[in-house]
Amino acid sequence: MKVCTTVQEMRKVRAAFGTVGFVPTMGFLHEGHLSLVRKAKAENDAVIVSLFVNPIQFGSPDDLANYPRAIEQDKALLAREGVDMVFIPEVSELYPSGFATSVEVKDVALKMEGASRPGHFAGVATVLTKFFNIIAPQKAYFGQKDAQQCAVIKRFVQDLDISVEIKTMPTWREEDGLAYSSRNARLTAAERAKAPALYKALCVAQTLVHGGERSRAVLEAAMKQVLLEAGLSEIDYATIVNPETFEPEEQITGNALALLAVHLGAVRLIDNLPLLP
Repeated sequence: MKVCTTVQEMRKVRAAFGTVGFVPTMGFLHEGHLSLVRKAKAENDAVIVSLFVNPIQFGSPDDLANYPRAIEQDKALLAREGVDMVFIPEVSELYPSGFATSVEVKDVALKMEGASRPGHFAGVATVLTKFFNIIAPQKAYFGQKDAQQCAVIKRFVQDLDISVEIKTMPTWREEDGLAYSSRNARLTAAERAKAPALYKALCVAQTLVHGGERSRAVLEAAMKQVLLEAGLSEIDYATIVNPETFEPEEQITGNALALLAVHLGAVRLIDNLPLLP
């Protein structure tokens, strides 16, 4: 497994391979990340994974400082999975002195996570545009847990005519339903015990829809009740949206997505679930 730390080195190594599947990560890898790696390995000649905690997508300096890191452990996991190349650039390599460019997406990027975390999606879009230009992958792999992020990525890839296929893979969950996230490591034991309520709330909405319920207000109320009964009162949002535009719809008429964001102590968790096949 080749480890690259500079743009020049990454481009040189990448040129030796045919089709490349790219899995961008911020490290502290878990089974959700590794499931993306395995899918990329099955569909491409080579797999490249990035390990980069992107500072410009964090709104809070404390959140950036506290983001968990485990580079050596990550490299060992990726080597075990047969990854061909790992890109681990320094911040100064991607954002050198004088860097002054940002990729901003409107519409879908301004709602939900975009409203709660101003500048977040601009940071994501900017770093991914750089990665796509440096690595030139045929396919890039992302998890459904970050559904709005996936919608934003598909939007700017289409708008900017970037030649990469965006693959969205199902959310990887622990046995009690909690979606895998690097942030889960920061939960206390008491918070971790409450965390499965997020998935339970989503499942309640899905069950109601399968039973014929189509009112967004009813579904939102049902999700919030589950969260509140579990002791989760710091709710950023618990709502139903169109999975492409992320616009709320009063009545579900087609595909819909239940999604929520909840604070557990110092940790903010997000999750989502498609409500119809």
